[in-house]
Amino acid sequence: MSDSTWHAVLVAVLVTLVAVGLLPAVGGVYQYLLVPVHGFRNHLRRAGPYLPRVAVVVPAWNEGAVLEASLERLMRLQYPPDRLRVFVVDDASTDDTPDVVRAKAAEHPGRIVLLRREQGGQGKAHTLNHGIAHLLSDDWMQALLIMDADVIYRPDALRRMTRHLADERVGAVTAYIREGSRRPGAIARFIGYEYVTAQACARRAQNVMGAIACLAGGAQLHTRANLEAVGGRIDTSTLAEDTFTTFLTQLDGRSVVFDGQAVVLAEEPDSVRALWKQRVRWARGNVQITHRFRRVWFRPARGHRLGAVDFGLVWFSVFALPFTLIAASVGLVGLYFAAPGTAAAVFGELWWFGIATYVFITVTTLLVDLETARRSWFEGLMFPGVGALVLVVASAHPEFWLVTVPGLVGLRMSATGTEVWTLLLYCWPVLSMALSRVVHDLEGVPVLGHLSKPLLYVVGYGPLLCAITLDAYVRQWRGTAQVWDKTEKTGKVAA
Repeated sequence: MSDSTWHAVLVAVLVTLVAVGLLPAVGGVYQYLLVPVHGFRNHLRRAGPYLPRVAVVVPAWNEGAVLEASLERLMRLQYPPDRLRVFVVDDASTDDTPDVVRAKAAEHPGRIVLLRREQGGQGKAHTLNHGIAHLLSDDWMQALLIMDADVIYRPDALRRMTRHLADERVGAVTAYIREGSRRPGAIARFIGYEYVTAQACARRAQNVMGAIACLAGGAQLHTRANLEAVGGRIDTSTLAEDTFTTFLTQLDGRSVVFDGQAVVLAEEPDSVRALWKQRVRWARGNVQITHRFRRVWFRPARGHRLGAVDFGLVWFSVFALPFTLIAASVGLVGLYFAAPGTAAAVFGELWWFGIATYVFITVTTLLVDLETARRSWFEGLMFPGVGALVLVVASAHPEFWLVTVPGLVGLRMSATGTEVWTLLLYCWPVLSMALSRVVHDLEGVPVLGHLSKPLLYVVGYGPLLCAITLDAYVRQWRGTAQVWDKTEKTGKVAA
């Protein structure tokens, strides 16, 4: 093969790598195009007034600071009192959790029950199974609600969820977990915006597709029949027990429904380090799920939609995102050295796709949840980071940063400076993930720690999540000890 042929093949491979980097954005746009479709293609027409006997299981380990408010709000739900019982499973807490539960049980006799495990520390799934075994020992329960100790259900949330169980084909229902801290900091505001994208928007699109990726851990409503069909217990072999149950339900031919009008407020981490710890666990769980259900992907089946091509595209758009960003950077840098003209042309042609995707997704997200938009609109605009926005402008108007901006301060960009700037832009997807680790390490450091939050806005919350996901994949590959670390909560939800 001649040198020119090898060169052409190399260029084609590098362009393909750049194209691979666009796949997650394609998956995201596809989901968002389905969001308005949900307005007329949803499960509400099959729902109806239905108030089964609901047993609520609340796993609790050292949750004294948050339990009182959560239990009190459960007692105030717009739901028949004689059809709702709450079972708090105390995972051998060392704080005042048992005392808080006993006090609330005395206020509401027969409606709140304390179940205590003498041996704790095995994780959420084991704690849940202790409570589920107790509930399945008699026939009172018709539906099971799994929730977290810190979440606050809006008064009508449970009633909105149970209406879907009027359809016997539905095995489980999940609600919209909204970040609800009274005075959210920067991280909590980013999470608030993220939850609109990952739940309020993505789950609506998945309703349309007919396959739900995950029942929210703090709001899982199961029929008794579904619970028994999946084995009468929660899987303990993965870090994503909620996703595991979601897949089993659908593989058995029962539907899972997301109700965006059933709102549950939650306190989320407000530090990068706490977020990192939480999301590493989530991402490792997703690796385990992806492997466990490897024979499902892209294999359409009659009884479920998990094997559909569009659902697989959506799942792997998120799962492979760190690798596709790396591929795009490698492709552009390689083109810069192998075919500079092609690199510039490809980079220049991407701007319209980047800006159109950014505007479409951001505007749609802010419109879907106006309450969160009022709190997190700036974080929504800054979600990809200042660096990514600079990159989009540079791809559309390369002379702006190379000529116009330096000219404003009387400078002229040298040839070397132009090369360094160009390579910096091409490398930014990878560089932003590397800088995310710096954001993490700076947090809490005396004096320098104040730079962590401003740097986060430059790097972007999206690249931060990619960096966390990549870290999780490395840990999973290396076989790092699998630990279920709970996120510390302080009771800041605006009940």
